[in-house]
Amino acid sequence: MRILVIAEQENGSLVETSLNAINAAQKLAASHGSAAIDVLAAGHNTDALAAECAAVAGVDEVIQVDAPQYAASLAENITTLVVELVRTRDYQAVICASTSVGKNISPRIAALLDVAQVSDVTEIIGVGTYIRPIYAGNIMLTCESAEPVQVLTVRPTAFDKADLGGSATVTRLDAGEDAGLSSLLGRELSKSDRPVLSSAPIVVSGGRGMGSGDNYQRLLEPLADKLGAALGASRAAVDAGFVPNDYQVGQTGKIVAPELYLAVGISGAIQHLAGMSDAKVIVAINKDPDAPIFQVADYGLEGDLNELVPELTECLA
Repeated sequence: MRILVIAEQENGSLVETSLNAINAAQKLAASHGSAAIDVLAAGHNTDALAAECAAVAGVDEVIQVDAPQYAASLAENITTLVVELVRTRDYQAVICASTSVGKNISPRIAALLDVAQVSDVTEIIGVGTYIRPIYAGNIMLTCESAEPVQVLTVRPTAFDKADLGGSATVTRLDAGEDAGLSSLLGRELSKSDRPVLSSAPIVVSGGRGMGSGDNYQRLLEPLADKLGAALGASRAAVDAGFVPNDYQVGQTGKIVAPELYLAVGISGAIQHLAGMSDAKVIVAINKDPDAPIFQVADYGLEGDLNELVPELTECLA
């Protein structure tokens, strides 16, 4: 068996979620008994990216493809490249992380290969047998796929990062033609000194109960500073304009699994729980004793967040 993992890159550097995808590939290989794991490092000026991929334990070969059209990881160009590799190198599985980039690329790959994709895999039982959530995480489904090429997206929080210490060979291949179907006009990136939300060990999130964006900043930012935490929010808080979209945690936002998750003024709608229920410890602060968030919380504080959050922050001084 031969497995291809699509490495996600940003500004020429390996995105950490790719390490989770490689770990998933290792589990798929182990279930098969014997399999080679290759990693595609596509981008522009990719020497550093290829070196990072080659240093991951368990990787047999890194396929380096360097061209300007791959710099922005546009789906149209990456897709045609991957499909050509699958056909010429006879891969039986293609894996990528279930990120915005991965979810943009993988359905196109599956469509061009005329196979059914399995999305958001959280556990690999064997080749063609996987566990994935449905109904916003209310049900964990064991599904089977008999496709000749297994196209999978894997939830990064469900798999550990692959270890470093590898020494894979690097094979440089010629780039394909630019599809010319899309181009990147620009990016608007929010900059912060805080940890990255999707990988932070501690997350402090606020919901509709915060009342306003000013309250969110006044109450939660000092608490996050004390804890060295990332800031998150429910969809209700984002829709109300309290915080930007990239703060959103949930089914339609970011999936997080920190060591500690503080939910402040969040009722606990199922869409939000789908994005944070894998946290090791959940602490909820809410004035409503019947709020659904208390059903999943390890610790709950019932009361006015305007009083409890400053008290908690002061206790951490």
